[in-house]
Amino acid sequence: MGAVLGDVLGFAAAVAVSPLPIIAIILILATPRGRLNGMLFTAGWILGLSALGAVMLAIASPAGASAHNHPATWVGALKLALGVFLLLFGARLWHRRPKDSSQAQLPKWMGAIDRLTPVKVFGLGLALAALNAKNAPLTIAAGAAIGSAGLPVGQQIASLAIFVVIATLGLLAPLGVFVLGESEPRPRSVIGKTGQLSTM
Repeated sequence: MGAVLGDVLGFAAAVAVSPLPIIAIILILATPRGRLNGMLFTAGWILGLSALGAVMLAIASPAGASAHNHPATWVGALKLALGVFLLLFGARLWHRRPKDSSQAQLPKWMGAIDRLTPVKVFGLGLALAALNAKNAPLTIAAGAAIGSAGLPVGQQIASLAIFVVIATLGLLAPLGVFVLGESEPRPRSVIGKTGQLSTM
């Protein structure tokens, strides 16, 4: 299990620092229902990663593992194919970038994020985790590596859970700061005998 975790931690870290979901949750936390929507967005994100990883576990597990319980040979080919896809996707984004940064347009959902219903916020988290062109290939590669390593089912689930937790740290950090900031007691205003306003 340790070897498999070492193989997937890099994928989890790459998902965790993905800028789009981090920007999304910061914008969501600034909305009037920031606490609720932030939790729903994070829940959708976790479900999306878990579901996609579980699908890959189900596909990869019957394929078996190579010798010494290391990921099967076909997993290396899958990683290579996903890496090529990410390179081509990055090159396409770079080629299509506006020459003038002032002409860059935000995604439509960013402009309407303060009007999204809780259900849509949950769906947005789900989509950014499972359908994003950067995060989905990384999650697929991690799930394939875990599923084909010949681990018992319990260790497969534990490995996937560790991947999901690490991949969610980029969202948990701002959400935790926001929730803790809300729970801190605020200073009370007190008018003393002299009529001066003080805080406690």
